[in-house]
Amino acid sequence: MINLKHIVHIIIFLITPLFSHAQEPKKLIYVFNIQDEIAPPVVRTTHKAIEEAKRLNADYILIEMDTYGGLVDAADSIRTKILHCPIPVMVHIKNNAASAGALISIACDSIYMSPGSTIGAATVVDQSGQQVPDKYQSYMRKKMRATAEMNHRNPDIAEAMVDPDVVIPGIIDSGKVLTLTTLEAIKYGFCNGEASSIEEVVKLAGIEEYTIINHTHTLIDKIIGLLIKPLVSGLLIMIIIGGIYFELQTPGIGFPSAAAAIAAILYFAPLYLEGLAENWEILIFIIGLVLIGVEIFVIPGFGITGISGIFLIILSLTLSMIGNVGFDFPQNIVPSILQALLIVIVAIISSISLSLFLSNKLADWGLFKKFALATELEANVNTEINSNIPLNSLIGKTGVVFNDCKPSGKAYIDNKLYDITLQNGFAEKGDNIIVVRTEGNYLIVKKL
Repeated sequence: MINLKHIVHIIIFLITPLFSHAQEPKKLIYVFNIQDEIAPPVVRTTHKAIEEAKRLNADYILIEMDTYGGLVDAADSIRTKILHCPIPVMVHIKNNAASAGALISIACDSIYMSPGSTIGAATVVDQSGQQVPDKYQSYMRKKMRATAEMNHRNPDIAEAMVDPDVVIPGIIDSGKVLTLTTLEAIKYGFCNGEASSIEEVVKLAGIEEYTIINHTHTLIDKIIGLLIKPLVSGLLIMIIIGGIYFELQTPGIGFPSAAAAIAAILYFAPLYLEGLAENWEILIFIIGLVLIGVEIFVIPGFGITGISGIFLIILSLTLSMIGNVGFDFPQNIVPSILQALLIVIVAIISSISLSLFLSNKLADWGLFKKFALATELEANVNTEINSNIPLNSLIGKTGVVFNDCKPSGKAYIDNKLYDITLQNGFAEKGDNIIVVRTEGNYLIVKKL
């Protein structure tokens, strides 16, 4: 005869699995996107997303990927972060994982691909799309191979995605860079399954109960991401150089210097926060400005001091875009340096050209006349610059400054107007000067 105690035990035995299943915690999956060019903004997003996933004690990280690639050093930074992540990382390739995107995908613990997607074509190319020399390809080949080995994928296939000389019988012939479709990637063990959505990825991964948290960009994240884009960095460099140029043409400290200072802050601050711009890189920018100032305002002419200042400014602006720690640069840094240098050079040339153009045009716009060294002229004064008298004959003569010079401007000598450059410092309208020598079409003068 079954007593009450036995009945209670039977009931507990039957309902315990139900309660155990109900109380089983859901898996937390942290999702973020890589759907832009692989560049510093994507590095920032990846690092922040992984750190946030750690803070939330996420069980998995899932990357939604669709990219044609990007910078090798940026991809290597993301690859390293993923390989050392204590949380399993899955990637869902929605359409493309080309070049740098392939390297990042192979670094993940598991790969899932939507129908019709591709992965591969990781040859290193320059800005024009041409392959760079083999020493750079060699670096990428070995990075792809080492990454595949770490995650137990066929390293020969990974290497064939970079090197057209790699031959894998039945998979790739010589002279072709390997790109795999979804079904081919599954066949050769480079993909864990075909999935059209996050839900299908999670199901294929064998996760039944889960909660998804999507990475969100704060306003600050969006601003920083915008400011470190190469195009925006180039525009900021143009403002920096243009501001310096116009400030050298106008007396006092005004709008041009303010614009240059703000642009410099907007250029360096995001790069510094991202760990790209180092303290010493910002310092050499400041030193470069000082050297140019010394060359213009203290040392007559333009020589080694000014050239050194220009070199340091270009060096600072270039290296600030590169991911380095102190003086330790990534091994395959040359393509990234060349790209950064190209941005800087193009921005500087564009800025100088635009500044020269505007300096002529702004003279006719009343409010901006001072930017072009245009000054209201007295009606009874001959304002035509004299070009008939040999400049050497004016050495030792005195004159009166026509407009504020910082350090260049114009002055009246023998009631004729001449272009002048101050040997030292500045001069205001009405100051007395004396000609000390000539240089090209300019008279080098000093204040009396």
